[in-house]
This record gives sequence, structure tokens and C-alpha cells, in this order.
Amino acid sequence: MKSIYIIRHGETDLNRNGIVQGSGVDTHLNELGRQQAQAFYQRYADLPFEVVLTSALRRTHQSVQGFIDSGVPWEQWPEINEISWGIHEGQQNTPQMHEEYTTLVRHWKSENYDAKIDGGESAQELAIRMQRFVDHLKSRPENLVLVCSHGRAMRCLMCVLKGKPLYQMDHFKHANTGLYKLSYDGESFHFELENDLSHLESIPSL
Repeated sequence: MKSIYIIRHGETDLNRNGIVQGSGVDTHLNELGRQQAQAFYQRYADLPFEVVLTSALRRTHQSVQGFIDSGVPWEQWPEINEISWGIHEGQQNTPQMHEEYTTLVRHWKSENYDAKIDGGESAQELAIRMQRFVDHLKSRPENLVLVCSHGRAMRCLMCVLKGKPLYQMDHFKHANTGLYKLSYDGESFHFELENDLSHLESIPSL
């Protein structure tokens, strides 16, 4: 039985200020994000993770830095980078941008998975790379794996892992350092925790 822990990265200043990140903006964690990462590490440091898999973006690296520094082997997988939001990336969220985003999500909920923001990535394109990652994950020899990815990417990843249609992406929550814990029995993935935030109780400001 393979156990897999999947978390979203910690908070960045762009998260806090409502600026779109996506795959093209490579930001650092802010102070709260570092506290979130440390709280997750303190909760799970005793688990003998055999490998850490992150996206190629540093906000995921920094979110699991404690495990990397402790000597757990680390690999970067661009397949689990955040979705590309095209011309919206790096921009302050405006009413017009919000309308474009909600229109896009309506397309996806209507199963038009090829819809995308200008210059960005579609749900179908995102799902293809998530499926590549899941296929690789199934074949890995390790039995205890830690993964760090991004919000929309994780929503898509959860659909792939559960075999759900992409129009259900928004059913999956993704707070900063929210944990999804699952097991793989060689045939199916079984979910034990979804967006668990109990490790953050140790942060006084939360």
C-alpha cells in the first residue's frame, strides 16, 4: 500500500493581495507562508517520507524545505505546476478579469474543457499533464510520498486521482498547506483527509 500526502504551497504576498500567479509567476512564500510550512513540517517531520515531489516553482520548494533539508530525496515535476492563466498572470484582480475567470469556469462546468484565458492553458491541457504525473506516481517504488503543488492544479489532480469529470474540479478545496492524504492499493486511490488544516492550529495568529 502506497501512502501519498499532497499539499498546496504556503501563502505568498500575491495570494494575500489578490494578484494572479499561475505557472508564469515564480514567487516566494511570505512570512505567514513560511510559518505554515514550518507548522506542517513540525507535524509530519517524524514520518519517514522516501521522496518529496514538487512543482518546478519555488513556492512549492519552500513549502517543503524542512523535509528537503532533512535529507529526503527531492524531485521537481513541471507536470504539477500551476495552470497558466495567460495574460492574467501577475495582474491585480479586476472586475473585468473576474468576469473572464467566471466565464471560463462556466465553460469548464459545461464540459467545454478546451476553453482558456488568452495566452493561457485549458482544463484539458492541465488534465493531460496531471494524468502523466499520476501515471508516474503509480509506478514509483516508494511507499511514502510527499507532493507539493498548487490550487487549480490540485483541483484538477484530485479529479484525475478520483476518476471524476473535470467539471467537478471546484468541489475540491485548497487552502494554503491544506493536506490531502490518500493511499494507493495498486488499483485505486482512497482518500483519508481532504484539505486538512489541523497542523495550522500551532500558529498563534490563525
